[in-house]
Order: sequence, then structure tokens, then C-alpha cells
Amino acid sequence: MRIGVLAMQGDFIEHEAALERAGAAAVEVRLPQHMEELDGLIIPGGESTTIGLIASRWGLLQPIRALAMAGKPIWGTCAGMILLAREVLDGVLGQATLGLMDIGVRRNAFGRQVDSFEADLRVAELGEEPFRAVFIRAPLIERVGEGVAVLARLEDGRVVAARQGRLLATSFHPELTDDSRFHRYFLQLAGTSR
Repeated sequence: MRIGVLAMQGDFIEHEAALERAGAAAVEVRLPQHMEELDGLIIPGGESTTIGLIASRWGLLQPIRALAMAGKPIWGTCAGMILLAREVLDGVLGQATLGLMDIGVRRNAFGRQVDSFEADLRVAELGEEPFRAVFIRAPLIERVGEGVAVLARLEDGRVVAARQGRLLATSFHPELTDDSRFHRYFLQLAGTSR
């Protein structure tokens, strides 16, 4: 299975390593031609305005939308979740997004880098054992549209992971842990899209 990782900024190398541990071939995506014959795509964390700007300049936004329309799964983690969202509640004027997932997100909802934290999440799709999530300048899902399933909430009820069809969004960074369950879950989505 070939999974692309948008490799222009952010923690794409960590996603590549996690995919390989989970049994998939990771393909670095920087140009539209790198998206050929992919089974799915991960948009990593980083800085959402920077990733959106570079993706727009390099002509990647439309090919990513086409991949989604073809039924291939796309997973956005942290900044990648912001790019997937239909609505960015506190976005920068002119910020490029894909607008694929019917969620409304707030950037840096938990504060600055020094406010980063970890939390154990209950994610039914991953089994009984809690998932230790790493939040770094994380966004938050504040609105969930019709057809969007909430996968995980913090203890106070705030939504931090969701899925709409084959679109997956997490506020946190599963690639920064040794727990490969989220990557395996994404590979299951990719396997059903063939």
C-alpha cells in the first residue's frame, strides 16, 4: 500500500516512519505528479498557513481534492486538520484550505507552544486501551456537520478527532508516539477504498 505524506513543512518524516512501522510504503508528496497511484494521503502538522500557501503555489490543492473525490482517504493531523476543514473560525485572511470536511475548527485553540500537553483519549475504533495523544499548539473541532462522526473527545467534551467517510482529522499528533493504532486505522480506510 502506497500512502502519500505532504512533505513541504512540518512533521512529515515522523508520519513516514509511523506508516512504515504499520506496514505501508510512504511516498513524499511535493508536486502533483507525486500523487499518482496513491492509496491515501496524510497532511501532517506544522503551520497551516505555510502549508496551505506552499500547496497552493505548487498546484497541489486541486489534485488533493480530486484524490478525495476519487474516494481515497485523506488524514489531516493538527495543521492538516485545519487544511481539511470547511470552516476555519479564526483563519488568516486568504488562508488556503481544501474545504473537504464538514467541520469548523479553531487554530491554536489550546494556546501557545508552552501550553502543549498530553492526554489519554478513549477511541472506540482503536479498542479498549486509551490512546495517549500529544497536543502541540493544537486546533480544536468546534463544529461538526451532518455525516461527521466524532471519534474522540477530551474529558471536558471538546472534540479532538473526527471522521467523515474516508476523511480523518485529529487535533493531536499520533506520529509522535510509538502507538501505531491510528496509522493502522487509516490504512484500513485506504484498504477499503481500492
